[in-house]
Amino acid sequence: MKEKKASRPRKADKAHLLGVGLDNQDGHKRVTTADKFTIVGGSEETHGRMTETVIKTFEELKARGKQLQSVEPKELHDIIQKSTPR
Repeated sequence: MKEKKASRPRKADKAHLLGVGLDNQDGHKRVTTADKFTIVGGSEETHGRMTETVIKTFEELKARGKQLQSVEPKELHDIIQKSTPR
């Protein structure tokens, strides 16, 4: 009888974006989480910009019919650049 191996999640199932803001000087701890992203730290402005960027990034992925775990790094980089508020 063959021993059944424990099922591990595939690497692609673990895709998650992490944004870290380092310019916080007011002592406020900012954390925004969702299923596929986490934004931590930053000033109020920076945290807001990072959050807006990832939300727009996921909207663009959806419009392209793609998932975070399946998009190529170069394409994701381009989407993030496009989604970053100026």
